[in-house]
Amino acid sequence: MKTELSRTLGIEHAIFGFTPFPAVAAALTRAGGFGVLGAVRYTAPEDLARDLDWMQEHTGGLPYGLDVVMPAKKVEGVSEAEVEAMIPEGHRAFVRATLAKHGVPELAEGEASGWRITGWMEQVARNQLDVAFDYPIKLLANALGSPPPDVVARAHDHGVLVAALAGSARHARHHAEAGIDIVVAQGYEAGGHTGEIASMVLTPEVVDAVSPLPVLAAGGIGSGEQIAAGLALGAQGVWLGSIWLTTTEADLHSRALTAKLLAAGSGDTVRSRALTGKPARQLRTGWTDAWDDPAGPGTLPMPLQGLLVAEAVSRIQKYEIDPLLGTPVGQIVGRMNAERSVQQVVDELTRGFEKAVDRINRIAGRSDS
Repeated sequence: MKTELSRTLGIEHAIFGFTPFPAVAAALTRAGGFGVLGAVRYTAPEDLARDLDWMQEHTGGLPYGLDVVMPAKKVEGVSEAEVEAMIPEGHRAFVRATLAKHGVPELAEGEASGWRITGWMEQVARNQLDVAFDYPIKLLANALGSPPPDVVARAHDHGVLVAALAGSARHARHHAEAGIDIVVAQGYEAGGHTGEIASMVLTPEVVDAVSPLPVLAAGGIGSGEQIAAGLALGAQGVWLGSIWLTTTEADLHSRALTAKLLAAGSGDTVRSRALTGKPARQLRTGWTDAWDDPAGPGTLPMPLQGLLVAEAVSRIQKYEIDPLLGTPVGQIVGRMNAERSVQQVVDELTRGFEKAVDRINRIAGRSDS
């Protein structure tokens, strides 16, 4: 499964995997793909450095990358406390009422509320980059489009390729103009923040829009046959995220959540603003239903929504409140029916790819006869 891009990066398979779990990213890299560690949850630089140290020890010198969540426009001088103060009391009351309705216990006194979505903040993201560029990362990806120009230049000075996600051909052209090296065409089916155009339509549009820049197909891809389809549409690889959530190396900290993912069908997700304030595909739950209900207060814009619900999400996850328990995940969740190792997933993907290519070759051969 080699393409020009995979050869450039020195990887065996043109499979790029985004994941918040270092063990998953390292396992994918060892399996011949390209692991990309998500940085948004690292608010303390030393925590990111610790996990990148671990990645160095467990990738055997093979390439890997980092994914950040960074706005294209600089926003400096705004503290987290100042942003928190912008959250209306009515929205805080709605969170309290929703949690009380489902009997969600409080956290213990002094217990941290867990992951807070602050990686979007200018200084937090730049602190992550200060750490990252001390390591031999080969790719810097940004989930919010093109990073600021000085970040692109800094990456290139370190010999690091820059990738950006796009949900439309217009977005992709903007990335190309900004000096991005790789465009990830992320379709409507994808987990997390995503646009409104399906992958089958989006991928060739983006390929045409930014040629000759390499494009990775993303969204609704979880089999080798789907990888073959993405490459047939002109992509030079695939960007997979959801499929790794039920691998044995993933650390969801919740057997109940893993069970929900394994049981979910492709129709059990919803594109909702409930988690971050931007449309993000996730499991449909009582939590997303509450926020999407027209009778509710409506979600706040990013980053206010993420800060508002951070403690609530931590409580829901800690106490495994089943009706509210969810996670960002794509429609491919319908294929995630068993726990497997990352290596087993890669093996299955490559076998499916080979079968698809053989099938097309046979069809093409019969057409010529």
